[in-house]
Amino acid sequence: MLNISKYSLENRIDLENFEAGKKALHKRHYKYFNRFLLGISLFLLVILFLPWTQNVSGKGYVTTLMPEHRPQTIQSPIPGKIEKWYVQEGEYVQKGDTILHISEVKGEYFDPLLVERTAEQLEAKSGSVDSYSEKITALSAQIQALGEERALKAQQAQNKLRQAKLKVESDSIDLEAARSNLDIAQAQFERTQQLQQEGLKALPDVEEKRQKLQDARAKLISQENKLLASKNEVINAELEINRIGAEYSDKVSKAQSDLHTARSNQYDAAAQVSKLQNDYSNYSIRNQMYYILAPQKGYINKALKAGLGETFKEGEKLVEIMPADFELAVETYVKPIDVPLLHKGERVRVQFDGWPSIVFSGWENLSYGTYGARIVAVDNFISENGKYRVLLAPDPEEEPWPKGVRIGSGATTLALLDEVPIWYEIWRNLNGFPPDFYQPEIVVENQEKQKK
Repeated sequence: MLNISKYSLENRIDLENFEAGKKALHKRHYKYFNRFLLGISLFLLVILFLPWTQNVSGKGYVTTLMPEHRPQTIQSPIPGKIEKWYVQEGEYVQKGDTILHISEVKGEYFDPLLVERTAEQLEAKSGSVDSYSEKITALSAQIQALGEERALKAQQAQNKLRQAKLKVESDSIDLEAARSNLDIAQAQFERTQQLQQEGLKALPDVEEKRQKLQDARAKLISQENKLLASKNEVINAELEINRIGAEYSDKVSKAQSDLHTARSNQYDAAAQVSKLQNDYSNYSIRNQMYYILAPQKGYINKALKAGLGETFKEGEKLVEIMPADFELAVETYVKPIDVPLLHKGERVRVQFDGWPSIVFSGWENLSYGTYGARIVAVDNFISENGKYRVLLAPDPEEEPWPKGVRIGSGATTLALLDEVPIWYEIWRNLNGFPPDFYQPEIVVENQEKQKK
């Protein structure tokens, strides 16, 4: 009711005289209200000194502990065309089961007998390498035989040269003997001629001495011819030695040239054999890639390339598969300011999306619907969302995680830190301070060991 009248009834009428006024306007409720306020104050004061577990919260999702257990896509390492599907979406497959069959789209691999023809080429080239090996062996034997023959021929020529030199020496001695005989015959002829002039020798004696003198001169000339012939034989022997050396050097050089050519051809054939072996292995492995196999047992989630005859490039995703055996884990993300507070092995509470829970962040013992976890790893580099990734694994000392949790579902995490009074936690939040920094005993012991 608006109080717009100049005449107020409050001053003229006492409301306490009415029955309703007596019940409503008494002052007994002040006493009860004061008691209530006092009790609430004492209760709040007691609560301020209750222990409170500091925590670092984060948001993440369910994943697997091992990387190979996470959902993956299957790609083809070669380009191709889909020919036939052997599985359906949601079907369970074992490791090595055929998922789909593909065919070639590149012209150089269209030949269905490509591997067999490559094997034939490889066999032919291998035979060529063996032939060159035999040729190299024959040429090596030929070079060795030429070397031995050259040594024998050179030794034979040296013997002839020595014989020629000895003959020259013998003819030189015979020449000196002929000269001595000529001098003797000349002296005898002169003495006989002088004695004939004196009448002491007959004319036949002079003629006889003249004949001997002529014979001595003839023998001298003949011996000189023999000496010159012997010297020519020495020169011929020396020329023969040089000829033998040149002849066999030419033969050995030609054989060595053929040997080097054969080795070069062998190396070239061996390189072609190696290339053909590489091609044969590549073609054989490529033939095995026409059937896309399951890398591990799991469930086919989704076919990314569905139509028959659809082509794709190498490395393009074809189908998604979810491994059947895995260990659950949680990837959560925390602020950079909270990262120094987290250590490997610390306890964390996890709340899964879709699972009923009542959470008291500071009193984990009163929370319901949360599950225990331990920190497995903390990334050293910040993620794209501006936070650090923390990997959590189930705590073996706590209740097992629910079996119905699916990989990829959301999760809220609370990393439990030190226990402080509630008044301290309120004061910390009002001032915007981070939680108290402390290090677990294991971390402190490791640091002390490193210092020692």
